[in-house]
Amino acid sequence: MSDPAAPSAGGASSGGGSAGVSSAGLLTLTQWLSPAFPLGGFAYSHGIEWAVAAGEIADAAGLQRWLEGVLAEGAGRGDAILLAQALRPGVDHAALDALGRALAPSRERLAEVLEQGAALTRTTNALLGLEHDPAVLPVALGRAAQGLEVAPEQAIALYLQSFAGNLVLAGVRFVPLGQTEGQAVLAALQPLILRLAAEAAAAPLEALGSAALRSDLAAMKHETMDVRIFRT
Repeated sequence: MSDPAAPSAGGASSGGGSAGVSSAGLLTLTQWLSPAFPLGGFAYSHGIEWAVAAGEIADAAGLQRWLEGVLAEGAGRGDAILLAQALRPGVDHAALDALGRALAPSRERLAEVLEQGAALTRTTNALLGLEHDPAVLPVALGRAAQGLEVAPEQAIALYLQSFAGNLVLAGVRFVPLGQTEGQAVLAALQPLILRLAAEAAAAPLEALGSAALRSDLAAMKHETMDVRIFRT
């Protein structure tokens, strides 16, 4: 089913936007990726809980290094490319969803992208009057956002910022770090996020790949922790 441009949800252009970009669309996408939207992203640590418990992340500098690896070489880059593909007209979203599921390196990683993607799909279906099936989060987001008139590079950057923000929050809660330290880490990741967004927007599907092995292992080890606060 194609995505209609729904003015009430930000599909129509409004004043203040640059050429080809809808200000209302940007606000809608920001809403979908905000903590107020019922994705439940706060419940997932992406393996960080285990990494902290194992002493691999002990301070703000360690958290920043870890997140740089996840973004540049792990799920951040992979999700960015999937999102870029999902935003393209005429793409086979079911095939992209199947690929996204196959790329998950562990049970918890698969649950993370599926559960959040299903939550986003349920809510955007209700808001936009759509009947999409659940999909992994980057595919679900790209599919729903096709009618928002938002530049792919902007959509990807907002997605990566939200992803990194959730993981920074996990570090703030579990290391623990002060709120200012956490925000400094997130701010320091901005140049990397912008570079990855630009690269992913132009990347072919064949560019998908991952080399964040320590992060993947952390997610696997998290599955067997006796005491856990986060779901992943």
